[in-house]
Formats: sequence, C-alpha cells, structure tokens
Amino acid sequence: MIRDYFFLAFNSLIHKKVRSWLTLLGILIGVLAVVALIGLGEGLRTAITSQFGISSTEVLSVQAGGLSGAGPPGTGVVNKLTEDDVDAIEKLSTVEAAIPRIIQSGKLEFNDITIFGFAMSIPDKDKRDIVYEILDVEPERGRMLKDGDSNKVVMGHNFIDDNLGLGKPVFPGNTVLIQDKKFQVVGITKKKGSFIFDNVVHMQEDELKNLFDIDKRVDVIAVKVKNKDLMEQAQKDVERVMRKQRDVKEGEEDFEVQSPQQALADLDSILVGVQAFIVIIASISIIIGSIGIANTMFTSVTERRKQIGVMKSIGARNGDIFFLFLIEAGLMGLIGGFLGTVIGTAISFVGTFGINSWIGSTVLPQINVGLVFGALFGSFAIGAISGVLPAMSAARQHPVESLRG
Repeated sequence: MIRDYFFLAFNSLIHKKVRSWLTLLGILIGVLAVVALIGLGEGLRTAITSQFGISSTEVLSVQAGGLSGAGPPGTGVVNKLTEDDVDAIEKLSTVEAAIPRIIQSGKLEFNDITIFGFAMSIPDKDKRDIVYEILDVEPERGRMLKDGDSNKVVMGHNFIDDNLGLGKPVFPGNTVLIQDKKFQVVGITKKKGSFIFDNVVHMQEDELKNLFDIDKRVDVIAVKVKNKDLMEQAQKDVERVMRKQRDVKEGEEDFEVQSPQQALADLDSILVGVQAFIVIIASISIIIGSIGIANTMFTSVTERRKQIGVMKSIGARNGDIFFLFLIEAGLMGLIGGFLGTVIGTAISFVGTFGINSWIGSTVLPQINVGLVFGALFGSFAIGAISGVLPAMSAARQHPVESLRG
C-alpha cells in the first residue's frame, strides 16, 4: 500500500507544472548551503589541523604576545622570549625538557635562482630526539641532522617536489646557498601536508644563530611535560614562572601557553559558530521553501478536485487521499534536498581542493554520510510537514462536490 502511495505521488510529480518545480528551489538552496558550508568547514578544519605538525599530546608551546607584524609564531612580537625563559621553565618539576625554537626568514639560492623562506633551528643531543618526536618528521631521502654536522641542512619535502620555484628538485648531496653561505643538503623530509614544515630548512641551532647573528632570542619554547596527566598542572607552573620572568601580573600576560588540543578547540569553536550562523541563514531559505510547497499543494488540491472525487467514488478513503498528498509533498522536499545535497557535496569537494592549493595541504575531501542522510531525511520531513494542511484539505473533499468541480 505504501509503495502504491509513493508510485502515485511520484507519477503526479512528473506531470507537475513548472511553477511546482520552482517551489523546490527554497529547499534546494537551503540544503545546498548547509551541506556545502559544513563540508567546507570540515575540510578547512582538517587542513588547518594538518599544519600543526605536532603529534605528541604532552607538549605545551610558549610564545610571546603582542604581535607587531606578519610571520611565523614569535617572529613579530615586541617583547620576545629569551633563553633565560627556557632555563626557568626547564627547572619545573612537571617539565621533562624545555626546547628553544628559532624560526628565521632568509634567502636561499640554488640553480642560480634565489628565493626567500624560513629556516628552523634543531638543537643538539637529547633535545634533538625530542624535537623530532614532537614534530613527527622523518627523512624520505638521505637522513636527518645529527650531532657533529657542520654546514649541513635538511630540507622540507617541497624542495624535492620543486614547488618553490627553484627550477629543479633539490636532492641530498646538492649544495645550496643560505645567506650566501654554502650548505650541503643531507636529507629531505617526508611530506606532512603542511606549508610550514614542507617548505622549511632544518639547521643546526648554533649555525643558525651565527648565520643570522642571533644572541639569546627565542621565538617559541616547546615544553615536553613529564606525563600527560600533569598537563594542566604544568601549564599553570609555566604560566606562573613566565609571569615572574616577564614581571607581569595575572591577567596582564604578554605571552601565551597553549597545548595543540587547546589550539584545535579554539579553531573548533570558531568553526562551530560560523556553521551555526550559516545554518540559521540557510534555515530561512528552507522555511521559504516549505511555505512554497504548502502553497503549491493547496493549489494542487484545487486543480485536482475531480481526480479526488473520482478516487473517492471508487472507494478511496479519506486516509488514502491524505497520505497520497502528504507523500507527494514529502517527495517534493526530498527531491529538492537530494539536488541540494549533490550540488552542495560537489561544492565542498571543489572548495576543499581549493583550500589545499591555498595553504599547501593535502587533505582529501570526504563525504559526511551522516550529514547527507540527515539532509535527505530532513528535507522529506519538511516537505511532508508542509503538506499536512493541504493533505487534510484534500481528504475532507466531498466526492459529489468534487466531481461537480
């Protein structure tokens, strides 16, 4: 019986006039906006997450506040961090190691082509292993830096892909000029899908300081906590020490102590807020679409009074007429929702590839199955609800009066 209702309703929709199909636009646009923008939001979140390049859950990052310009973390601040801050943090009982990180912009020459980019410091001895663990970097070709290396560097993956405009790939064994000084390339890192880590040059910390004439300046301090259960306490301890080091009161901090999870939580809260706003705006379109479906179904009841009369005269019950019109309205919503879902998903796919190109990530678009089925079910439900009153009106039609038309 239900199958017959759907068959009759679908057959009726096929022969609908153009104005009836136009009523689907409200549902289509609303669902399209929700699916596309939520999909783009998920793609953006995943792409940005990949840029963090930090795998450890027991790491805090400390950087100075008060940005004065663009650039990597800590490079454009007024009151920079120093090695004294590193020493003070490392003395805390909850901290296993405090590692200074220096990120310096400079020029690199290879194949008679000069480009500008960033070099990142790699510390000596035990801290070197901790940095590699935190960053989760491995060589794809050659090797990573080791103690005793002199005038040697490791390049990010994009150097071997020739994505940086050097004219040809850089391989281990090649020589590059950094700030007009020769360095031998000993390794190329595996691709991380991050424009930061895939484009950076790894240099020995002391060589980077000497090359760029850096004294005690530190851009970021990576803090390895002894145990993940101590993360909250360690963060409080680091904040307390940093307030003392920089002579600031609580609530007046000119620095920030943050875990990767906190950074992602902040990102999530922003995206959730944006998505909620989009859903509200899209809901207006869906409401307009539902009103259009109701109006079209009322018009359909008027136009099909004789059909209703014939159906009742041959034994159709009020319930049969009601469900026929209700399902027809639901199918209108479902078709609009289906088209909106398909187009919205296509837009999110194209948009995600655009995000990849923009920030240099390699995130693959994904179909949110729950969102798709939710959109389809919701659009059918909205259409059906919009058709309740018209369906009741059709069911109450008197067969004799309907046949008189």
